[in-house]
Amino acid sequence: MTAIEQTEARPRGTRLPRRARRNQLLGAAQEVFVAQGYHAAAMDDIAERAGVSKPVLYQHFPGKLDLYLALLDQHCEALVQSVRAALASTSDNKHRVAATMEAYFAYVEDEGGAFRLVFESDLTNEPAVRDRVDKVSLDCAEAVSEVISEDTDLPPDQAMLLAVGLCGMAQITARYWLSAGQKVPRDTATRLISSLSWRGIAGFPMHG
Repeated sequence: MTAIEQTEARPRGTRLPRRARRNQLLGAAQEVFVAQGYHAAAMDDIAERAGVSKPVLYQHFPGKLDLYLALLDQHCEALVQSVRAALASTSDNKHRVAATMEAYFAYVEDEGGAFRLVFESDLTNEPAVRDRVDKVSLDCAEAVSEVISEDTDLPPDQAMLLAVGLCGMAQITARYWLSAGQKVPRDTATRLISSLSWRGIAGFPMHG
């Protein structure tokens, strides 16, 4: 049984440990926010999707923005951790580039659509949301720039600029690939973008 089916099957009022209830509410909220956007989503919809009463929902999240920010924190951290894991997965820089591109493509392809909350939010005029969206991009770039700085003779500011470019390429191409209907198989798409990225970054001198 999938998580969605479990949510649908859970009778209203079933008692859960607090952490499990919070995760259940976040899962229901994600489905509603992804489908409807922040502005069109209602706490009533989320409570109904989770199979709980509104008072139960408000016990965990005082308002809709609090719920949205909790989801953003969760999924921004997931992307950063995925990029860091990709970089740590090998000491071969060509493979590091490929693993990082794969991390972005896998992130946008996730069936829950969490990337839409991060990169396609309809609430970017809200400072708390904008700060989180900017921070996840910078955190991913900083992780990449650390590797570039360690392995090349480039100063930190230049390494960061290159890292922002690499991560921006990964994010934009992955989102385009998904919106275009995934006409190119994912492994082929990541190989193409990895090759493009590697041919660029490989031109910078290594230490020594």
